[in-house]
Amino acid sequence: MSSEIFSYLYEKLIEEGALDVYTESIYMKKNRPAIKLSVLCEKNDLDKFTEIILTETSTFGIRYQKYNRVTLSRKFEKINCKYGDVTVKIGYYKDKIIKVTPEYEECKNIAKNANISIKFVYDSINCSIKNKFFFSC
Repeated sequence: MSSEIFSYLYEKLIEEGALDVYTESIYMKKNRPAIKLSVLCEKNDLDKFTEIILTETSTFGIRYQKYNRVTLSRKFEKINCKYGDVTVKIGYYKDKIIKVTPEYEECKNIAKNANISIKFVYDSINCSIKNKFFFSC
């Protein structure tokens, strides 16, 4: 299968509700190089993703297995930084904030519009996050 198809396939799988999609380089029988496609999805979406993969790729079959998943409860909030308001995702474990991360697309847009590096944007926002949720920078 042409590797160009993976780009299209990634987009389609995510648009259809896949939790995540990734590939790995592997070797199959007779030491043939191959690409392993992994799609993480909810159990009730298995048939939908099976059909997409069988229809859109060159494979003749898929293997699947069940995984357990633990996630943080999440809340979104706007915080103010030197570039304006930015959405952050707040991750809670047992009702305690353990993670706060800025939304990537907003950081990317700030970096482009201000003509600065995205790392600089993250550093600036992370200081605002620490001041608001944890400790002073």
